[in-house]
Amino acid sequence: MTHTVSIADLMARSGVAFGTSGARGLVTAMTDEVCFAYTCAFLQHLSFIGQFAPGRPVAVAGDLRPSTPRIMAACAAAIRHMDGKVDNCGFVPSPAVAAYAFARGIPSLMVTGSHIPDDRNGIKFNRTDGEVLKPDEQGIRAQSVDLPDLFDGEGMLKAAQPLPPPVDAATPYIARYVDAFGPEALSGVTLGVYEHSAVGRDILVALVGALGGKAVRLGRSDKFIPVDTEAVRPEDQQLARAWAAERKLDAILSTDGDSDRPLLADERGAWMRGDVLGILCARALGIGAVATPVSCNSAVELSGLFDAVRRTRIGSPFVIEAMNALAAEGQTSVCGYEANGGFLLATPVKVEGRTLGALPTRDAVLPILATLVDARRQCVALSALLAQLPARYTFSERLQNYPTAQSQALIAHLEQGSETDVLHRLTAMFGGIAGEAGGIDRTDGLRVHFKGGDIIHLRPSGNAPELRCYTESDSSERAASLNEQALVLVRDYRIG
Repeated sequence: MTHTVSIADLMARSGVAFGTSGARGLVTAMTDEVCFAYTCAFLQHLSFIGQFAPGRPVAVAGDLRPSTPRIMAACAAAIRHMDGKVDNCGFVPSPAVAAYAFARGIPSLMVTGSHIPDDRNGIKFNRTDGEVLKPDEQGIRAQSVDLPDLFDGEGMLKAAQPLPPPVDAATPYIARYVDAFGPEALSGVTLGVYEHSAVGRDILVALVGALGGKAVRLGRSDKFIPVDTEAVRPEDQQLARAWAAERKLDAILSTDGDSDRPLLADERGAWMRGDVLGILCARALGIGAVATPVSCNSAVELSGLFDAVRRTRIGSPFVIEAMNALAAEGQTSVCGYEANGGFLLATPVKVEGRTLGALPTRDAVLPILATLVDARRQCVALSALLAQLPARYTFSERLQNYPTAQSQALIAHLEQGSETDVLHRLTAMFGGIAGEAGGIDRTDGLRVHFKGGDIIHLRPSGNAPELRCYTESDSSERAASLNEQALVLVRDYRIG
C-alpha cells in the first residue's frame, strides 16, 4: 500500500525546505519519512533529466552530528525503493563524497547541517556532474512521491536496514592533493589541526603528513561543535592564539562540520577571513577568472590579479552558474569562492607542472593547502602573505533567533521609496557609525556603500532564523567594530 505526497506540500508542512545549501531543518522535523520522500523526489528529478536509472549507484555520506546515521539510513532506504544501489561512503567530507561520485558519473548526497547546531540537520544533493542548481531545486520541489507503508505514526521507519559496508572515498580525495602538490610540499612546516567535531579531521591530519609536514592534533571533541567559518566563536579565537603561542606553530588548520568550508590561522593564531583565503588560493593557482558572492572582500577587484571577476548572489549554486558562464565566455581557468572560504574549481589547473582536476563543489582542503604551499614557496609567514593584498578587511556576524519574516520585513522597510529616500533612511539609521550612505546593491539582501569607504550588508539567512551582517572597512578592527555597532542598531530598530 502506498500514499502520494506532494514535495511542495511536505516542505511547507515540515518546515524542512531548500536554502542555499540543500534541504535543512530541525532534527525533529526531519523524520525518516520526510528524508525518504526528499531522496525519492531527488532521484525522480534526476531520472527525468537522464541522470539516474534503476540499478545505478547513488553515493551517500554524512557528518558527525548524532542524527546523521539515522537520516543516512532513511536516505538509503529511499535509494533502494527507487531500485538504486547504495554506495556507502561513510563519514567523510562533503567534497570527498562529491568527488567520488563525479568520478563515476553517479548522483550523491551528504547528510549534514554544516555549521549550524546539532538540533538541526540537512541533506545536500549532487547531480552526476555537480551540485544541484536552482532549476534542480524547483524540479525536486515539483515532484509527487508514492510513499510505501514503511513508517510508523511518528514518521520513522518501522524497520531500518543497515547500510552496506563502506566504500573508500577518503583515499582518492587525499591522493588528489598529494598528486597535485607533491610529497614534499609542506616539508619542514609544523601545523596545528583543530579537529573539534569536523568530519574531515583525520583526513586533514593525514594530508599534512602525506605532504611532508608535521601535524599537531588539537581540540578533538566527541560532542558536536557548530563551528561557523563566517562567524568564528570567541572561544575558538582564544584557543587559536593560545595554541600558536604555546606550540610555535606555522599555522592552524580546521573546517566546519562537514569539512567543505576552511579555517586557516596564521602563525599568531589569527583566523584568516574566508574571502581573503579565496583570493590567496586563486592567486596561488594562477586562476584567470573568479566568481564570488557580492558579500566578499573587494580586494579581489582592487588587487588587479584577475582577468575577470563576476559577482553573484550568496550560495554555491549562484557561484557555479557564474563559473559556468565565465567558462562559456572563453575563460580557460575559472574558480569560485564564498565568504565562508569554500572554494570551487571549475576547470583543471596546473600545479608545478602537475594537473589538478576540476571539483565544482565547495571544498575546504584546496584553499588551505594552496595558500600554505605558496607561503612556503615564497619563504614568508602567512601574515606576510596576507599583507601582499590591498588593505580591505571584512567581518561577519549574525543576530541569532531573529525570525526570517522579521528580517524580510526590515529589509522591505529600508528599501521603500526612491533611491534617494532609501539612502536618506539608511543614513538616518547608520550615519552615526558609518557616515553618509552613497550607494546600495540589492544583488542579495541590502548592501550599503558609505561615502567614507565603509560597507554594511544585511541579509536574512537562507537556512536558519538569523540575520547576517557583513561589514568591510580599511582595518580589521574597524570592520569588527562596525559590525558590532550595526547589529545593535538593527536589533533595536523598530519599524513604524
